Amino acid sequence: MNKKDLFLFSVMCILFFSCNTEKSVTTNPIISVNYPSTTKQLDTIDNYHGTEIADPYRWLEDDNSDETKAWVTDQNEVTDGYLAEIPFRKDITKRLEKLWNYEKYSSPFKEGGKYYYFKNDGLQNQSVLYASDDIKSEGTVALDPNKFSDDGTASLGALSFDKSGKYLAYAVSEGGSDWRTAYIKDMSTGDLLDDKVEWIKFSGLSWYKDGFFYSKYPTPKDGDELSAKNEYHKVYYHKLNTPQSEDQLIFESPDAPQRNAYAGTTDDERYLIISTSESTSGNGMHLVDLEKSMTKVIPVVTTFDNDYSLIDNDGANLLVITNEGASKQKIISIDASKPSKDNWKTIVPESEDALRSASIVGGKMFCNYMHNASSLIKVYEPNGKFLSDLTLPGIGSCGGVGGKKSDKQGFYSFTSFTRPTTIYSLNTESMESEIFRQPKVDFDSDAYETKQEWFTSKDGTKVPMFITMKKGMKLDGARPTLLYGYGGFNIPLLPSFSISRLPLLENGGIYVVANIRGGGEFGSDWHKAGTLDRKQNVFDDFIGAAEHLIANQYTNSDKLAIQGGSNGGLLVGACMTQRPDLFAVAFPAVGVLDMLRYHKFTIGWAWATDYGRSDDPEAFKYLKEYSPLHNVKEAAYPATMVTTADHDDRVVPAHSFKFISEVQDKHIGDNPVLIRVETSAGHGAGKPTSKQIEEASDILSFMLYNTGETFNPSLKG
Repeated sequence: MNKKDLFLFSVMCILFFSCNTEKSVTTNPIISVNYPSTTKQLDTIDNYHGTEIADPYRWLEDDNSDETKAWVTDQNEVTDGYLAEIPFRKDITKRLEKLWNYEKYSSPFKEGGKYYYFKNDGLQNQSVLYASDDIKSEGTVALDPNKFSDDGTASLGALSFDKSGKYLAYAVSEGGSDWRTAYIKDMSTGDLLDDKVEWIKFSGLSWYKDGFFYSKYPTPKDGDELSAKNEYHKVYYHKLNTPQSEDQLIFESPDAPQRNAYAGTTDDERYLIISTSESTSGNGMHLVDLEKSMTKVIPVVTTFDNDYSLIDNDGANLLVITNEGASKQKIISIDASKPSKDNWKTIVPESEDALRSASIVGGKMFCNYMHNASSLIKVYEPNGKFLSDLTLPGIGSCGGVGGKKSDKQGFYSFTSFTRPTTIYSLNTESMESEIFRQPKVDFDSDAYETKQEWFTSKDGTKVPMFITMKKGMKLDGARPTLLYGYGGFNIPLLPSFSISRLPLLENGGIYVVANIRGGGEFGSDWHKAGTLDRKQNVFDDFIGAAEHLIANQYTNSDKLAIQGGSNGGLLVGACMTQRPDLFAVAFPAVGVLDMLRYHKFTIGWAWATDYGRSDDPEAFKYLKEYSPLHNVKEAAYPATMVTTADHDDRVVPAHSFKFISEVQDKHIGDNPVLIRVETSAGHGAGKPTSKQIEEASDILSFMLYNTGETFNPSLKG
């Protein structure tokens, strides 16, 4: 979509850390826990295709009830009390605050003759947008999201400049919710217009002349904002200085309520591309020639069997990334005047590496590939002629090259597990790069290494993992280790830098990322191998990763922690219920844990292509087999801290509420099984720095304590 549709700073810091100490193992005293009493309503029973399934904690789905609120308060008191007794928790917080306190920059971008970039001084809750006439000067504050709220819980969801650069449209999220409210700022005066566009969700802001396109759902009923099913997504056009009630409806699918529509204009504002989807995989595509009409919508793709993503236009040719007939994706050209499939042309064919994204800067097309879950950039002319590879600083992740079509200067970011995000300036003519901004972190990156190993999963599939630890560290089979995974929705896990895990690495810990099936590291075939009735492959891969680490003397079951968020929370929940003996600690974060009812809340219905739905008899059979909520049995579970948030309207917190209630009811042993419910926070995007540090401190403290370790703040480098 339009490069001006900047979905900026929705960083979801879920990738945390790993841990170990280079000293004798300690055994920490047991902290006693008295769990709150949770009511079981035994008469709540559903019949799924002749099978009766009890749901005794259904009442916790009502997030507005006094009973649920009281339950959350009681659970948080228990969790807070437990964490308060960990003696080194404050030391971890202090170390994290020091590590976090460094200047962080985004890649700059150019609008209306000015350069813009985001900067965080270190501990600011939200990053600030700066504007400058000269790329080498700091400039002035253009927009400060820290002023959206007193406590930093309101965040920037999206922003977009009009073609002249005079007007900035930006969307604000309150308390981490996916709902957004858009405002317009006159950059020449610094004043806000009276315009206010509400109930935007899953949408960019795409300018055309004196207004912008956006997507929204109908206004929800009071009290249903965070849990009701989201249906009837529509595309509108808002014209400046008019009320939202006068916004023009551009596109809708009244006969398909569970179909989303996303709109984006090309960089020259000649075309509007509307992408429609009924799930997280596969989309349709519609075209509007804005030079002719704003409402004449031409269907290009009307099925949902494949994925299509616009790079930009080259005149009347639309350059599109697709996996149709290409598991690892290719680039095609679609003539906007003759968009039928018979006229499509392949510009860049599929390669052995998975294509992730592409951009056109300085008249060249930069294609961002993944080679064994690490970034690789190839450069082409817009007609598909290969020019060269772009030399990157090493093995890691590149965010893609950003800039204008006509500019001779582009920018890209590069990061790895041990290297903080560094911004590079690229001369698109000479193809030479130089460091533009490099952060200074109180961490000795050179003292650590990342290596990639491959292990064999249950069915014989070879799966890679990244292992990060101190150089020269002796492997004695007793290193506290954090294993992280996701495994879903075609999303790849690439090397990335996270402050949260640094104290663990400094204390001799090991951090591991497993690139399991279900993700997008190796194209759509790798993704599909972890979906629907093959979802168990994802859990088998993760369990196989754990067994590999133990067999190769990195760790053992008393020192191994697992973590994942969202779909990764499902991963952790499934693995801890299938193999509770294999792990010492488990962190299911904002997880999809009730696989029989997930599709009944907010946007959950869109995940069915990965999961299947329980109203399908065949899907019900395999969902029931691995659904974490429905597979809790009487067992000794790992020390568990479920994390969720009261404003999570992506994966509603009821999943976590019901799951921990089952675990607390059936858990045998002294390991703590707790839930941490964040307030005024959502699924993760826009979480203020203060809350990120608090959560990271609690997670690291919990992990170290329950693997028999301590924390030594003097161990650095």
